[in-house]
Amino acid sequence: MRVIRIAEVEVVPIATATPIPGWTGGDVKRTRQNLLPEGASKTFNSSIVNFEKGATTGWHTHKSDQMLVVTAGVGIVADESHQREITVGDVVHVLQGENHWHGATANSYMSHITITAAE
Repeated sequence: MRVIRIAEVEVVPIATATPIPGWTGGDVKRTRQNLLPEGASKTFNSSIVNFEKGATTGWHTHKSDQMLVVTAGVGIVADESHQREITVGDVVHVLQGENHWHGATANSYMSHITITAAE
């Protein structure tokens, strides 16, 4: 068993961030805190992704289902036919192969824990 203290997990910049549609606020940034370092679990990958205002992931898919647990701020999650606002306490379930994006709104930062299957 392992106990992880989020405040003690290293914050690492993520190289690229895609602004939300219509964003005009300049560069957007994200950081990641790896909760399960590579090789720590045979079953799961998990990290916290911290989005600055207007930062999003851009369209992408995963090879497994993905769970997102919003821990701070207000964000958006979208698939090809829906877009929803998400906030602290919301849990998002994205299906394997589903094309989607997620991130912060233009007026709020947002953080979420992400959980996917280890590959």
